[in-house]
Amino acid sequence: MDKTAPLIDPFARAITYLRVSVTDRCDFRCVYCMAENMTFLPKADLLTLEELDRMCTTFVRLGVEKLRITGGEPLVRKGIMTFFRAMSRHLDSGALKELTLTTNGSQLAKHAADLAACGVRRINVSLDTLDPEKFAQITRWGRLPQVLDGIAAAQAAGLRVKINAVALKGFNEDEQFSITQWCADNGHDLTWIEVMPMGDLGNENRLDQYWSLRDLRARYADRFTLTDLTERSGGPARYVRLEDTGQKIGFITPLTHNFCESCNRVRLTCTGELYMCLGQEDMADLRAPLRASADDEALATAIRAAIRHKPKGHDFDYSHTGVAGQMTRHMSHTGG
Repeated sequence: MDKTAPLIDPFARAITYLRVSVTDRCDFRCVYCMAENMTFLPKADLLTLEELDRMCTTFVRLGVEKLRITGGEPLVRKGIMTFFRAMSRHLDSGALKELTLTTNGSQLAKHAADLAACGVRRINVSLDTLDPEKFAQITRWGRLPQVLDGIAAAQAAGLRVKINAVALKGFNEDEQFSITQWCADNGHDLTWIEVMPMGDLGNENRLDQYWSLRDLRARYADRFTLTDLTERSGGPARYVRLEDTGQKIGFITPLTHNFCESCNRVRLTCTGELYMCLGQEDMADLRAPLRASADDEALATAIRAAIRHKPKGHDFDYSHTGVAGQMTRHMSHTGG
């Protein structure tokens, strides 16, 4: 086997994008992501920062060009900037084209300058409301001013900020245009995400929360002139431009539009499980071959074998009576 051959799945898709969860812990408890009283993994189960380096470096050697660091909240992991500094060498070599992260923003005031120094150029910040009381409700533990300060620190450090907002019926429908205007005023791109059926969250009913982005887009069309954009950011979002403001708005619609045909990504959990699809339970254990040998070839072989099992797509579906394709694991387990 050619050890330098790129990672190609059974449907001729090149896998060039790895999302890496570095911790399952978070300082928020967002209602669509975690239960309020989470039981977190024993720290011994987590990949060490050195193991994460080996894992990601092997993926880069096999053709991954984009790394997105996620969690939980990635910036709560102790020593995480050591990992970002280690990954920056792949940016310097040209093997890695982008190093980025998705964050809740709570720790950005502390880390934004260091992230920029490591070669991070843009980040995604999850923010579903600009109302402090609603923010406390949706995150359970979060404080909006801390997040807004973090976003300001990121901008001051030269990081481009994209806001990710989960569309939640009865929660932030009335903020669609105020969030859009706030993003325009502050120079942020904005992407809306349909709520996904992930995890058993007790009283949280996915069908009650579901707000179709078709409806959200139609509301934009009533107020603005929309132009569909052909650009892709390496992820599943589809973009439009609001001609009236020049803003770019993204839509991630796993439920009303299946975007699997162009999927180029896989997800690595903080315990070394590789999920080839967010919406399927199949996974491969990469921690065992990583720890079995100091030589990374066994790990590379396991990665190639896993990619050969990547499915064509997920099975998420909402109907009027229930949710199909629901995953039992929490979103925080796989990484955002």
